[in-house]
Amino acid sequence: MEQFIHYFLHLIFPGILSYFLFRENWIRCYAILLLTMLVDLDHLLATPIFDPCRCSINFHPLHSWFAIAIYFILLFFKPTRVVAVGLLLHMATDGLDCFLSQNNCG
Repeated sequence: MEQFIHYFLHLIFPGILSYFLFRENWIRCYAILLLTMLVDLDHLLATPIFDPCRCSINFHPLHSWFAIAIYFILLFFKPTRVVAVGLLLHMATDGLDCFLSQNNCG
């Protein structure tokens, strides 16, 4: 169920969100929201690259609290607003993963 929630929030929910928030250009906005998943490239800096028991938040550089604060600030500028929404949605999804995986990883 955790994986379903994770991929729903990363792939399906951004489409729904972009349709309701950015109706005139929702397909373009959906594509931008999907492209914000490139923030996960910072996982390549970790060893091992994937650890199901590791919380991404504040472990990877682009998932740090400092980076999240910058993403929040980007919300206030119209040219970067869609990117900021995508990045913050991504961080919220990864944060939820941290919460849900605590039950499985002890």
